[in-house]
Amino acid sequence: MPKVKSGKNKTIDISLEEGQRYLAGSVKIESQSSLEDILDKTILGDCLAVMSLLPEGFADLVIADPPYNLDKDFNGRKFRKTSDEIYADFTESWIKKVIPLMKPEASIYVCCDWKSGSVIEGILKKYFIIRNRITWQREKGRGALSNWKNGMEDIWFATKSGSYTFNVEDVKIRRKVIAPYKVNGKPKDWEETGSGNFRNTYPSNFWDDISIPYWSMPENTAHPTQKPEKLLAKLILASSNPGDTVFDPFLGSGSTSVTAKKLRRHYVGIEQNEQYCAWAEKRLEMAETDKGIQGYSDGVFWERNTSALQKNQSKTK
Repeated sequence: MPKVKSGKNKTIDISLEEGQRYLAGSVKIESQSSLEDILDKTILGDCLAVMSLLPEGFADLVIADPPYNLDKDFNGRKFRKTSDEIYADFTESWIKKVIPLMKPEASIYVCCDWKSGSVIEGILKKYFIIRNRITWQREKGRGALSNWKNGMEDIWFATKSGSYTFNVEDVKIRRKVIAPYKVNGKPKDWEETGSGNFRNTYPSNFWDDISIPYWSMPENTAHPTQKPEKLLAKLILASSNPGDTVFDPFLGSGSTSVTAKKLRRHYVGIEQNEQYCAWAEKRLEMAETDKGIQGYSDGVFWERNTSALQKNQSKTK
């Protein structure tokens, strides 16, 4: 008998017929395009070919999650681990095509692991001003018998110029206060709620509050390297404003576009895999009625595993 999915399993799973319908929502770009042709669209194609056909200077923010320099099967399209030199050439090839698409004040974030990070840094600093390296903690992953389990990933943050957007007030994280400090008997820089004491703190470049999408999360797909919407929300809120355009040349299952839409930004994404484009279009449709981002509510990011009860009680204060 076929395996029946649990009612609690919210992983996106669509039939072949549904997939074809959603795939039809994506577009193909075969000639020079205008912003109207691509805005709020999923583009089906190879980003190295497509980016040459996109209008110059449309992107306020670029978020790129290229294949890491690892052997990885992306639904039949296999990326093979190669030398640092060849991977550097690959990185430079797509970065040089991204640059003309960015506005002068635009920012770029590039996801990587510890192996590919140094290569990507070397290319980025040739063309951008590097601002920071974010390290975020993966709370799950396979064990390793002869090495330390890889529990971290990095994101390079760079800007095209000295003028750029950074909305630090929009990306504060709400943390529990263990030893609350009071002045004249009143909380100082923290909030007292029925379920505990909390403080909204400024973000650092180490993020330990991210949950990798899993089967009970509505955003989950079978994409092997899917990034969490919460992770992307931090980048989008910090480095763009409502109405800006967010561009992702390696869209995957659509997380960047979906998160941008939920946060009232425009989006443009390129993905060469038809299955992933279909998932992206399905998720974009879901975002019409569900604007929620797990771990983000009431204008703040919450620590991992913070209960809904704590969030609701805090919001009533």
